[in-house]
Amino acid sequence: MKFRFKTQKYQVDAVNSVIDVFKRQPYQTGIEYTRDLGIINRSDQMTLLDLDPIEKKKIFGDNEDDIGFANAKIKLDDKTLLNNIRGVQAKFNLHESNCLVKKLGMVDLDVEMETGTGKTYVYTRTIFELNKVYGWSKFIIVVPSIAIREGVKKSLEQTQEHFMELYGKKIRYFIYNSSNLGQIDEFSKDNSIHVMIINIQAFNARSQENRRIYEQIDDFQSRKPIDVIAKNRPILILDEPQKMGGDATQESLKNFEPLFVINYSATHKERHNLVYVLDALDAYNQKLVKKIEVKGFQVKNLRGTNGYLYL
Repeated sequence: MKFRFKTQKYQVDAVNSVIDVFKRQPYQTGIEYTRDLGIINRSDQMTLLDLDPIEKKKIFGDNEDDIGFANAKIKLDDKTLLNNIRGVQAKFNLHESNCLVKKLGMVDLDVEMETGTGKTYVYTRTIFELNKVYGWSKFIIVVPSIAIREGVKKSLEQTQEHFMELYGKKIRYFIYNSSNLGQIDEFSKDNSIHVMIINIQAFNARSQENRRIYEQIDDFQSRKPIDVIAKNRPILILDEPQKMGGDATQESLKNFEPLFVINYSATHKERHNLVYVLDALDAYNQKLVKKIEVKGFQVKNLRGTNGYLYL
């Protein structure tokens, strides 16, 4: 079944609210860096970074390239970023931020959207726009549960043709799997738009399997997956951050060394730099959600409902 998506003004507004935060940031495609390809299984345990190109070619042929592409740094200073944020807030009649919040990367942004108004579509389109306008190409979508993770993957599948028509390119996406770490190398070495989807249990749980992201893995050339990911300076998109726990999760997210973070939720528990709001009333007035009416209620089988209090 083929889905057809109609562009909605409020969704475009939500996308532009993020894009405008980085006004005057120059367009720059991925910054080349030398990837750590790990350790060869040889008696001298020489690292691949120590090999000269001729010796490397003898071992790998033409199949292995040690060039990676990271997101370009933000060239704007804090004052410019804050002024841009305040400009966006003034445009949408939002409370002005007193300061730049930068707990993770250069800035933490909040986009508030009522459930059922296309939050996943909005941040997917934001990914395409950030790539088109500024050249950034490495993104990680962080979700609080496996169910939401699968929903995000399904949404990326369903919108693929739609965004191909709009932007002439596709997102290369995958779900992080500690048993298939080769996908991280693909994420690192290509300069097209890449998205890794990961649930918090994969990096914030205590089980041995979920701690692999921080460990040197033999079948990953004795590299730590988190180090390979962090080299790309990814942009983090947090879907429902209020469900992700507290300080422990925030500390774990720092290990990804994000360029910046965008939080998407209908009910933000912690506030950062808010750049867009579509609340329940806005959604109803724009006929995006249906009105719910409570005609009455009856309490049954609850202790105390048949008693009286005499004064």
